[in-house]
Parts: sequence; C-alpha cells; structure tokens
Amino acid sequence: MAAAGEKSSPCEFAEARHVGYVKGLAEASHSFEFVATQHLRMSGVYWGLTAMALMNRDLESEMGLSGVVDWVLSCQHPNGGFGGNTKHDPHLLYTLSAVQILAIAGCLHRIEPGPIVRYVASLQQDDGSFVGDQWGEVDTRFSYCALATLALLGHLNEGAVDVPKACEFVASCRNFDGGFGCIPGAESHAAQIFCCVGALAIGSCLHLLDPELLCWWLAERQCDSGGLNGRPEKQADVCYSWWILSSLTMLGRTHWIDKAQLAKFILSCQDLDDGGIADRPGNVADVFHTFFGIAGLSLVDWFSSEGKSEFSMYDDIDPVFALPRTVLAHLQIDSSSLMLAGLESAKAKGTGEHLAPESFAPSSPFPVPTQPDPPR
Repeated sequence: MAAAGEKSSPCEFAEARHVGYVKGLAEASHSFEFVATQHLRMSGVYWGLTAMALMNRDLESEMGLSGVVDWVLSCQHPNGGFGGNTKHDPHLLYTLSAVQILAIAGCLHRIEPGPIVRYVASLQQDDGSFVGDQWGEVDTRFSYCALATLALLGHLNEGAVDVPKACEFVASCRNFDGGFGCIPGAESHAAQIFCCVGALAIGSCLHLLDPELLCWWLAERQCDSGGLNGRPEKQADVCYSWWILSSLTMLGRTHWIDKAQLAKFILSCQDLDDGGIADRPGNVADVFHTFFGIAGLSLVDWFSSEGKSEFSMYDDIDPVFALPRTVLAHLQIDSSSLMLAGLESAKAKGTGEHLAPESFAPSSPFPVPTQPDPPR
C-alpha cells in the first residue's frame, strides 16, 4: 500500500487516495456535481459511508458521523418514509439507504420502526409488487428495498406486507434466459438480477429461480478485459462487479468467472492521482463506482488474499444487504440463515440440489454439496 505522498501501482489499492476522495466529496458543495446530485444525496452518503466502513475508517472523525445521522433524521417525513435529501419527497430507495446509514452508525434506536413499516406496507400492490412512491412506478428494485428495509428493522415476518406474494411477483419477472427485469417481460439486467435474487433470499424463496440458467447468464457477462457488463454487447463497468458477484455469491457460483482478472479490471479503474474508482479505465471517478469497486474486491477476497496483511482490518461486505458484516452481526441478522432457508426449500422442491452460498458454506449446519462446474 503506497503512502499518501506516493503514487500507487495500477495493481495496488490506493487506499489513502480513496479515503481522501470520499472525504473531499462533502467539502465540494459548490461543484456542479454536488448540486446536480442533490436529489439522491441519501444514496450518495450511503455509498461513501459504506466504502469507508469497509476500509475500517473512523467514521466520526473522518466523516462526521453524528452530523450525518442528524441529517438523515431530518429527511424523514411524517408518513415514515425518507427523501433523498431534506425537503425532497419520500421514496423507497432513499428509505432503505437511510436505514442502512443508521444501521452503520449504530443508531437505529433513534427511529421509531412503526411509521417506516407502515410506509413500506402502503406501497405494496395487489399483485405483490411495490411502487417506489406515491406516483406509482413499479420496479423489482422496490421489491428488494421493501424487504431489505423491513428485515433490517426486524419486522419482515410480522404480517405488515405479504412476503410470499412479493416473492411471487419477483419470480414473475424471470425471463427465458434465467435473468430478471424490472417488471414482467422487461429485459434481463444484472442490477435487476441482484435486486431479485436478494429479495428472494430475504424472503426465503430462492427456489423460485433457475440457478443453473441464471448463473450461466451472469458468468457470460465477463468481458475480455476481465470486467463484467450488465447486458449482452455492453462494455464492462465496475459497478457490475457488485451486482453480479453478489448474486453469484448468494448462489455459490463465483468460481464460474475469473476473479483474478476481475480484480485487475477494478484496480485498473482507480484514479491514482485524485482517488476514487471510475466505471472503466481512464474515466472520471465517482462515489457510486468507488463503493461498488471496493465491494467487488471484497467479494473476490482480494483484500484477504495472501500477502495483503495491510488490509487485515478491512470488513467483509454482506452479499444480501450490501452492508459490512460487522453491522449485521451487531443487528443479530444472519443473512446465511435467510439464504439457507430458501436453499433448503429449493432442495425440498428438487430445484436447488447444487445450491450453496459460498461465503456461508463453512459455517453452514447443512451438508454443502459439491458445486458444479459451469456449463460448456
């Protein structure tokens, strides 16, 4: 790891520059980018804060965590939902980001879960889907946000929402290629696939997908550069290191891609001068890709690989909730239990004989089957 005054090699992780980049984002309040992204500030704060948490940084001294928490609370509406910024309308996307930030800060006790649970429940439709806000857009992203929010608050299975019906809607968005779209009949997209696999994992309904076909489609997203794309014939993009790897991790198939080449691609997208990670080499870095690049390196175990003892204090990211593992441990949420319940259901139905989430296999109370090789 290079010192702050040195330039890192493209094969090294430029921690000091990335830390400086994330910290500097809050100070650039007069930049065009800061103003143009004010509507999604909540998610931006979540991306930056989680990146710093994964690097095991002091969030109070370096990110002003207590002030961040106060700002998050100021974005809550009387109906329980959170907006993307102060004086912005509430939305499921930003409600989940707010809950994730408060979870990282250890401040979930500062909110009353009841209004948030009722807000989420009010957005479920008769077919099990969720709209994002009062304006009625349906998207499988919102299905994930709803179930993840309730799970983090400890209110998933208390009857506020119809979880089985929510999972049935997600399953109705499955395509002939095994992938998932935002609504039934929509094109398969890697980011939507994470939302759908994550929602099914939280709802213990992984038996509703076809793991062989889906993971084949995901593995086919690896490009010659080593990076992953979100759809066929698209360029590789660092963010899909998260969207695809998280799904493959949940389904026990990360060995279907070349993880070493993917790590090289992510590292090649670093800005070694100013910090941050871009979507692809040579482009401008942003906090979205910085977070997902670090998350991708975590999922391929790059930080914990041999010879990288300087990263031994880094936290691992959970593939279901996109939060540091230590945060979920504090909340006493075991995503492996959620996933294993779904996998056991899949095996009982004869649809998941080879499923085994890789990250959780060693501590699984169930026999872990031999993982199959990718189809040829």
